Amino acid sequence: MIVKMKKASIIVQAKDASPAIKGLRSLGLMHVQNQKAPSGKDINALQEEINLTSQALEVISEAEFATGCEGTLARSGITDWKTTCRHIIDIWKRLDQLEEFSSGLNEKIKEWEIWGDFQPQDFQHLADQGVYIKLYQLPKKDLGLFPEGVALEQLAEKKNMVYCAAISREQFSCPLKEIELPKMSLGHMRSRIDEDRRIIEAIRDDLRSLFCYQPQLRSIKSSLEKELEFQQALCGMADEGSLNYLTGYIPFDAQEALAGLAKKEQWGLLISEPSEDDTVPTLIRNPKWVSLINPVFKLLEIIPGYRELDISILFLIFFSLFFGIIIGDAGYGLIYFTLTLFIERKFGRKIKDKTVFFLFYALSFCAIIWGFLTATFFGQEWLAGIGIKPLVPLLNDMKFIQAFCLFLGAFHLSLAHVWRAVIKSPALAALADIGWISILWAGFFLAKTLILGDGFPNFTKWLIIAGVFAVILFTNPQRNILKMLGVGLATLALSLVNSFTDVVSYIRLFAVGLAGVAIADTVNVLSKDAGGNIIIMALIVILGHSMNIILGPMSVLVHGIRLNVLEFSGHAGITWSGVEFKPLRE
Repeated sequence: MIVKMKKASIIVQAKDASPAIKGLRSLGLMHVQNQKAPSGKDINALQEEINLTSQALEVISEAEFATGCEGTLARSGITDWKTTCRHIIDIWKRLDQLEEFSSGLNEKIKEWEIWGDFQPQDFQHLADQGVYIKLYQLPKKDLGLFPEGVALEQLAEKKNMVYCAAISREQFSCPLKEIELPKMSLGHMRSRIDEDRRIIEAIRDDLRSLFCYQPQLRSIKSSLEKELEFQQALCGMADEGSLNYLTGYIPFDAQEALAGLAKKEQWGLLISEPSEDDTVPTLIRNPKWVSLINPVFKLLEIIPGYRELDISILFLIFFSLFFGIIIGDAGYGLIYFTLTLFIERKFGRKIKDKTVFFLFYALSFCAIIWGFLTATFFGQEWLAGIGIKPLVPLLNDMKFIQAFCLFLGAFHLSLAHVWRAVIKSPALAALADIGWISILWAGFFLAKTLILGDGFPNFTKWLIIAGVFAVILFTNPQRNILKMLGVGLATLALSLVNSFTDVVSYIRLFAVGLAGVAIADTVNVLSKDAGGNIIIMALIVILGHSMNIILGPMSVLVHGIRLNVLEFSGHAGITWSGVEFKPLRE
């Protein structure tokens, strides 16, 4: 749930501004809102230093530099971190330049190998002696275009193209394009490539040896960021003569702690309710099992607004269900579970927040359960061939599962409006959401008629009529009837068709899930038709199912998340425009 916030304003004497910020930081409960844009030399310097460490860390965090750190360099600490960071960045730029130059030089070598090795400067020496040589690459049919007195020396021929040198005792011109001479000979190019390779490897060794500074640089960056946060809060305070003040937000249950600190430090303190115009940060507190969905929110970088709904519970439940339907294979679910277990055992000690592991365990179980219900274990056909039947045969019936997905859509979206209606009640505006629920279920029956060919129930027209009237009359109930009807009609016109298409969009669960099963069955058939060659059969099975295992989660990210973040959230009135609660803390 979204925690209720209080707005807190603190007034201190100007001389006590810095200690006050330190006190708030030690308390770690207040999200500070700057009263003015923080600026100053200290802030600019800190930002430059953070940028410097970030660039250095980005370089030595590359996987190719993860080995090294031997000898005294690995055991010694950083004496001058700025010099170290600049050294890392400079040699990385040098490495990048050398690699780019070497790449271009390799292309030049390939281009000039066909001409043979020669010294380009010799052409000018010969010209000074009255011998003019030009190089041409041309089709055979154009050999006759050279003027009289020009001798042609054919050097190579490739794909009907002739590579030749035109030689004359006098300056000459012809309609063909002359090949521009390289800046160095072929031999010089090759020796330069070898030299650059040695330098590149030396630079790489240097960067590998600097990899061991990564933890220290991360610690330095973290300290700099905390100092920047402190300076921004200090410089962001407003001032009135000899007084400074700041405003921020605290959780409702932090009032006593802040009041106690203010009394101890003799600050002026005002705690009030946030106004409608305030940009209040969002703090979400949920039970541990609901917090399993938090890694998804962090991945998408979304957070509901302070005055919006926290849909974490429904998001987790339906996202898990969508994962099960889309993956739909107990074998794949077992693979995901095993991979998650392996990664946790291998790297879990380095990760403080293990929520992501528990989320994948839960999602894997959903895929396993759906696979058992439909008798799908690395495909369906081969299980049916040995007589294994699904626990719920209806889930393998295409028409039923399509109808189920449409029902799931109507039900899921109806929950959004039920939630909104409960929040709005007892106000009449809650009836507008009841109207939308009627329209959604009318859309469900219409979708079944259009997509599945079922009959259109007679009572559906009453659902539409009741829903339309409820939306028009109660979207914005007020005494001005014309304005009320105008708002209602505008809302209805904009959202009526969208409500139907939103219900229909849930059929994507069926389509994507069916595609995954079809690919698995196809892989099994292809391996069976491999003529008994065990190696080929193994390759087909491994590659085919691996592709399905990789594409499965990607499909969930595209479709399973979309249905929650767009369709459901749109009906729940969630814009994901929230600001994360980030208290000033040590």
